[in-house]
Amino acid sequence: MKFSGIQKLTLLDYPGKTACVAFTPGCNFRCGYCHNPEFVLPERIKELEPSFIPEEDVLAFLEERRGKLEGVVVTGGEPTLHRGLPAFLRRVRDLGFLVKLDTNGSLPEALEPILREGLADYVAMDIKTSPERYPELVGVFVRADALKRSIELIKTFAPDYEFRTTVVAEHHGLEEFRAIAHLIKGARRYVLQGFRPDITLDPAYQSYARVGANDLEAVKLRLKQSVEELIIRT
Repeated sequence: MKFSGIQKLTLLDYPGKTACVAFTPGCNFRCGYCHNPEFVLPERIKELEPSFIPEEDVLAFLEERRGKLEGVVVTGGEPTLHRGLPAFLRRVRDLGFLVKLDTNGSLPEALEPILREGLADYVAMDIKTSPERYPELVGVFVRADALKRSIELIKTFAPDYEFRTTVVAEHHGLEEFRAIAHLIKGARRYVLQGFRPDITLDPAYQSYARVGANDLEAVKLRLKQSVEELIIRT
């Protein structure tokens, strides 16, 4: 595998753990509000390509951080697009690190073997909106059955997990949240994140409203009965 970037330390991306973040290039979604466009758009990735980080360099970095970091967050882009992901995760775990995997859940056929083999200690899956409105928000057709399959796989096999939604006021209303609540009913943990218009894949989103803590609290009241734990992350 090759990586498009590495964040050497994070205290936020892996709940309760000191970790680093490894970014994979490429995504099969085109969410206009995405704040990592350089890891998504082919033309941006092409610009990054000469400076891609080889897998061996990432592993060498981790070797130096043994005993200093607890975990590795693998995010993107969309990590499950990469066939070499399971082998990379095995090597990370062999070094003694915990693994957190971020995914959009669109490829359960890639996610399932990772979960069944126990290669991810924590999984975070983005629930973008109601299944019916996915194409409108992510820019491509998405199979509702694939999303549902990924949710069930995570609930069944992931040692720990969260589902999360970036709340965009112009896209998320009562009907969307009702559909999301039905989709993840009984889940262990659901996280609400507020949209920030600072950096977006689609420049049009920079004129959208920022979603703050008070807005998220109002959403929380609607959804808190659907999951065991509901967290607001700002």
